[in-house]
Amino acid sequence: MATRCLMEEIFPKKNFSFLIDTLGYIPNGNRRYFVGRSQPPFFSHMVKLLAGLKGNGILGTFLPQLEREYKFWMRGADELSELNSRRYHTVRMEGGEVLNRYWDANETPRPESLREDVELSMRSEQEPALLYRHVRAGAESGWDFSSRWLKDGQSLESIQTTDIIPVDLNCLLYHLECMLASGYEMKKDKAQFSFYKKKASERRRGILTFFWNNDLNFFVDYNFRESRQSNTKTMAGVYPLFFQLAQPNIAIKIAQVLQKDFLKPGGLTTTLNETGQQWDAPNGWAPLQWIGYKGLKNYQIDQVANEVKKRWLKSNYRVYKATHKMMEKYNVMDTTLLAGGGEYPNQDGFGWTNGVALALLSEK
Repeated sequence: MATRCLMEEIFPKKNFSFLIDTLGYIPNGNRRYFVGRSQPPFFSHMVKLLAGLKGNGILGTFLPQLEREYKFWMRGADELSELNSRRYHTVRMEGGEVLNRYWDANETPRPESLREDVELSMRSEQEPALLYRHVRAGAESGWDFSSRWLKDGQSLESIQTTDIIPVDLNCLLYHLECMLASGYEMKKDKAQFSFYKKKASERRRGILTFFWNNDLNFFVDYNFRESRQSNTKTMAGVYPLFFQLAQPNIAIKIAQVLQKDFLKPGGLTTTLNETGQQWDAPNGWAPLQWIGYKGLKNYQIDQVANEVKKRWLKSNYRVYKATHKMMEKYNVMDTTLLAGGGEYPNQDGFGWTNGVALALLSEK
């Protein structure tokens, strides 16, 4: 119990909030060469989880950090116009809505993958500086790399991350706006409460307008340069269920797609494309199993949710029994194999695999 209390005191207050206080955001990794790009903005969800343990007063404690991270993501929004439709992480959409993309402040090869990036630029027809920014933005997304970022759907040489408005990123920022509104409501600051409530409402409308695809019955990314939706279905399309942004009839349609196309013997596959990239089929990742499971549970679609849970935990158990290890990711299509692909080999361990397994096991 003493250890748990100590961990509650230092997480995230002494770690992630320190990074936000110092840099304005949580960098993609805790190394100097990661400065310039963020992690996806999950901090508001961490604060919400911590508030569940320590009470809603914790929201007031972290309100300055929540607001500073929001300002990082929204930097340049006040400079947008019809003639200047994008600035940093912000993009002005056709109807005047402001949504967000992944972006990096630098346009050079990543120091942690310098050789790979330079070799990629030699194979690609893209201008090296533009290519490097697309690659860095893909790394900022956490989905490094996936067919969702590839213009031709197959080759990394065609990466176009900064041209894409991602559905998951905008759902995360919607949650951040909601948390900021709640924080200011608690502080009885009516002006700031109204400001963030309006921003959340506008973003919700933008998410439902630009990301829902009636033909696919799924939420997909949006390419703002080409003014069109992606035709690639990915597990990012379940984020609106996780944050309860969709109407119940929409949730049922998504559940049907998940059950028919994404649910494999070992759990939910990340995409339906096999490209050799690690955030594509046949790989499944623990965070996306949780997003899918909880998203379905939010709409009482329990049968599909419980099947996701059962199959994923069975994969965890099978591999652990054979190797005595939890893995970073799993092959959910051929359960006789481990996952592979991407820039590096499958990693042993991983906190999110352990955490999701424990969370699923605690679910009734």
